[in-house]
Amino acid sequence: MPASRTAVIYNPSKTKRDDLARAWAGVSAEAEPEWFETTPEDPGQGPARAAIEAGCDLVIAAGGDGTVRAVAEGLAGTDVALGIVPRGTGNLLARNLGVPLLSLPAAMRRALTSESRSMDIGWVDLRRESGTERHAFVVMVGFGLDAQMLAETDDDLKSKAGWLAYVAAMGRALSSSSVIDVRLALDDEPAQSVEAHTLLVGNCGAIQGGVTLFPDAQLDDGLLDVLVMSAAGVGDWLETLRTAMWDNGILRLFDRERSATSTESARHAQARRLSVELSEPCAFEIDGEEVGEVTGFTVSVEPGALRVR
Repeated sequence: MPASRTAVIYNPSKTKRDDLARAWAGVSAEAEPEWFETTPEDPGQGPARAAIEAGCDLVIAAGGDGTVRAVAEGLAGTDVALGIVPRGTGNLLARNLGVPLLSLPAAMRRALTSESRSMDIGWVDLRRESGTERHAFVVMVGFGLDAQMLAETDDDLKSKAGWLAYVAAMGRALSSSSVIDVRLALDDEPAQSVEAHTLLVGNCGAIQGGVTLFPDAQLDDGLLDVLVMSAAGVGDWLETLRTAMWDNGILRLFDRERSATSTESARHAQARRLSVELSEPCAFEIDGEEVGEVTGFTVSVEPGALRVR
């Protein structure tokens, strides 16, 4: 049943209020929800807090990954449930939760009628040359190929071709990426020096195209999953792809208890907290959005901090 009071927070650059209202009317006999519109200056945190103050116990985020992440940040630590109507390109959290991606009414129905569950939320403290800043995330953060690909993606092509625009950007990201020295500390262990061109920290495992970056990731295990990649040549990349598709892909379909397989060029780990220092500034991404260059970062998990449908 719908919550006693519901808010819909929508990104007007991704969807229209009229379309959302029609979807709502098609699946709910309740009065219209409270409506909140995001802005470039406030992508969702402020509207989420306003919805809480208005007494809503369900907040539906309608937009892309940035909208979902910002609304989740505003709801973190409360009992207010988050529903998702995915209208973006990646829709990463929606994918991991099994939310319908192509049907607006089906996603609205799922948000209104499914049971809430608790999930972890991650926090990242970015260190830049200009200072520090703190953000929440629900899917993953990191630097390297993923962030570079996002930085290289043409926004106009993305709006026309969707996630296929990322394919065009991958070649440019591969050519511009390089292995750098990284100081990495997991939990209370001493910091280690590693070489990497990509370091990702995940709360969820799946991304676009059915690829699972973090085979051991669970939304509610109180752990973060770490992937450090250093593949440099064709042989390294072939081994990395084989491991991802076979060991951490197909074989796990038959053995769900199988832990993620690591190689010299793609290492997996888990931790509740990690700190990273970079030998040079690198482009960084949060839940599929490139946020500029960082010189280091600290990531931690807040178990069960978010209620989600």
